[in-house]
Amino acid sequence: MTNAATASPSAPAPLRTRQRALLVGVVIVTALLLAIVIAALAVGGRPDPAALRAAAITLDGPWKFHIGDNPGWAAPGIDERGWETLELTAPPGSHDGDVGLPGYVGGWMAHGHPGYQGYAWYRRTVDVPAGDRAWEVLGPTALDDGYELYWNGVRLGGSGRLGTAPRVVGVRPLRYALPADAAGHRGVLAIRAYMQPGIPASADGGGMHIAPILAPCPVGDALYRVQWWRTVAGYIVDLVEPLAMFALAGVALAWRRRSGHPGFLGMVAIALMLSALKRLENATYAWTDLLSLPAYVGWMNIVLAPLGFSAWAIAWNRWCPRPWRWLDATAAALAAAGIAGGAMQVAVLTRIDRLGALALLAVIAVRIAREATLRVLALATLAWVVVAQFPDELSGLGIIGIWFPLGIGVSRTQYAYAVAIPLLAVLIVHTMAPQASTRLPELERE
Repeated sequence: MTNAATASPSAPAPLRTRQRALLVGVVIVTALLLAIVIAALAVGGRPDPAALRAAAITLDGPWKFHIGDNPGWAAPGIDERGWETLELTAPPGSHDGDVGLPGYVGGWMAHGHPGYQGYAWYRRTVDVPAGDRAWEVLGPTALDDGYELYWNGVRLGGSGRLGTAPRVVGVRPLRYALPADAAGHRGVLAIRAYMQPGIPASADGGGMHIAPILAPCPVGDALYRVQWWRTVAGYIVDLVEPLAMFALAGVALAWRRRSGHPGFLGMVAIALMLSALKRLENATYAWTDLLSLPAYVGWMNIVLAPLGFSAWAIAWNRWCPRPWRWLDATAAALAAAGIAGGAMQVAVLTRIDRLGALALLAVIAVRIAREATLRVLALATLAWVVVAQFPDELSGLGIIGIWFPLGIGVSRTQYAYAVAIPLLAVLIVHTMAPQASTRLPELERE
């Protein structure tokens, strides 16, 4: 099978020159984005400056704890008999299993309340050092799932909106100024925590995982910036990779009519945009209040994941000389089953969608190996796309899902996309034809 789009030696010299220039551009852009990510990981993964932590007070140790909800539990002087005691002192070197936030401890599910979801309260007495400095509390940076923070019964703020109609959003670094007369006095710090019912949770989930910090304002401001750098670094890949996907989707659409594989480029642009939206939700949830927790783990996965699986299958079906229409129809049916299964919480339909899409991609891989052009590059790209798209199945095989280079967590999916996106860019460059009329007849019938 021959085509000028495969950059064969017989391709016109101007086309080969253009392809080489574009390939150099792919290498340069990839290296630049990689440098940005590594720099962010290096900055965010640094431990808190020792001088700052020495000037601040970590509010770990024993806290009083009670499941349920009563607004009166924020007030000082209440009867705490019958309250439990939870230890929030983290073992040395502990961190959460996602970003790598230090000082992580297990939640209430690991302390006598397995499976409990809903409201619970934490309380402790805090002695604020004397002096003329203003003090503030840096809120917990890891908590399931939303909270309000009170000082002597007065609400200072919180993450999300609690009450009769809670709206839970991502917990991120927040700071709360104590009253001007707090210095030199003892007060009660109370945290009203809320864990969203119906959301899958780990065995150590529930409530506060990282203790708040009490700090004088200049120190608190500096620690707050350090916390935000760590939070940004934890999700920088989930910003950079989706932006690269959107850009590559635009390139694919722009070059579609000049490509030897126009059907592939059109569908791969759709698949890239769906994957980008799904990856971008991580950074959106972590950094902003735009997504609620149910939206983050609910409809985004319910809709985007099945559509993404099918879009990738339909796209790769078009890399083969003659797309199989039955495969397109099967991919569409699987997407419908996956969306229905997610919406109705029927796990078997979701499982059928995932395994069915994986089987379709395996069939396509065999076809590419036997019939398609640029088979080595195409198969390598397809393989990395599969690794990125099916993390649950790989985890089920015992493959580690996350590593912590430079102290910040980077997932297997993020690594896979870091390889798949440049490979896909190279593949797209190689589909360029000197003019639209060079397309293969069978490809034109897509």
